Amino acid sequence: MAKTDKKTTIKHIRKGDNVVVLSGRDKGKKGSVLRVMPSDERLIVQGVNMVKRHTRQSATQAGGIVEKEATIHVSNVSHVDPDNGKPTRVGFRYLEDGRKVRFAKKSGELID
Repeated sequence: MAKTDKKTTIKHIRKGDNVVVLSGRDKGKKGSVLRVMPSDERLIVQGVNMVKRHTRQSATQAGGIVEKEATIHVSNVSHVDPDNGKPTRVGFRYLEDGRKVRFAKKSGELID
């Protein structure tokens, strides 16, 4: 199946957010988002979905087996509620000064 040229955005998850994995072999693990790839709808989460890669030696890097994070689909993660540490959905609201902010739907706490 060919990759489509659809323009997608991931509005509820950003780099640096704390998330919890909802499904897969790393279910229940928590970590912070290192990178967001909106065109593929995928994320890289610190310490989650670790894979081993055999790398060739280069001028700057030694060769060998390197363990690093692989991508995970955005539907398999959820925000960590800042109030109780459990998974929560994200909503948007406007503050009195006109700023648009994200909030946790379970507790109402601001994420931004």
